[in-house]
Amino acid sequence: MKERVIALGFFDGVHLGHGALLRRTVEEARRRGCTPAVFTFDRPPKEVVTGIPCPLINSPEDRKDLLRRLYGISDVLMVPFDREMMTTPWDRFVTDILVGRYHAVHLVAGHDHHFGHKNQGSPELLAEKCAQLGLGCDIIPKVEIGGITVSSTYIRRLVELGQLERAAEYLGHPHTLTGRVAHGRGIGSTRLFPTANLTVPPHVLVPGHGVYVTRVYLPEGDSYAAVTNVGTRPTVNNGSDVTVEASLLDYSGDLYGKQLRLEFFRHLRDEMRFDSTDALRRQIACDAEATRQYFTRRD
Repeated sequence: MKERVIALGFFDGVHLGHGALLRRTVEEARRRGCTPAVFTFDRPPKEVVTGIPCPLINSPEDRKDLLRRLYGISDVLMVPFDREMMTTPWDRFVTDILVGRYHAVHLVAGHDHHFGHKNQGSPELLAEKCAQLGLGCDIIPKVEIGGITVSSTYIRRLVELGQLERAAEYLGHPHTLTGRVAHGRGIGSTRLFPTANLTVPPHVLVPGHGVYVTRVYLPEGDSYAAVTNVGTRPTVNNGSDVTVEASLLDYSGDLYGKQLRLEFFRHLRDEMRFDSTDALRRQIACDAEATRQYFTRRD
């Protein structure tokens, strides 16, 4: 039987508030000699209960990757939020699911974590139940930066506004978007650099429209600085569907069909319409130079 120390939460963004839970989980698992794990859901419970779509900072796959890559938690229990989960009383959620099904010996939750049927489980009740069952329990206080509580809700707003540098302060890492490269309009070669049109996963936020300094990670692990346009590409696309198009600097090769991880660092400028593709090319060259300088200063 694999005993686990389990962190509880949805972990959208995997931000610095989550980081406090995750570090405590890893520390306790190491002390006990068991497995650090995260229990989370495949979709937001609030969306299922209310029927109102909730755009997320990250796809489920990106959440898993960030938990593993940044905090060393590879045991991510990503469970469907179905009728069973929605109707399980909070105390049975602890005894039957976390302990009975997933062999929890210690639970870690945030100061505002609610769970179980109608969200009736609270941090206080969780601590009491763990004490009754002889389980370890940590309730992690809120994390603040500059007087603002670190929360997924606040970070979502920053991403929507295109304030990616500020979002990174609360995330503790660059905003991340992973997607597969789809066929675009075939104009990448006219733009000085190979371009990748990313298919955005369903229910995932894209940053506010504009041009960004980014870094693209290929499946093989190599990474390239990139200028990324988020928006409707008004010069070449007649301002219709929203696209995420990354122009990779110093890369040559075929990107179609590859899964790329995009990290956003800084908003460069707003999206704009140019009178000609030549004018667009000149602007992309300027954006590329600004992007190179950004990473040179960071290095």
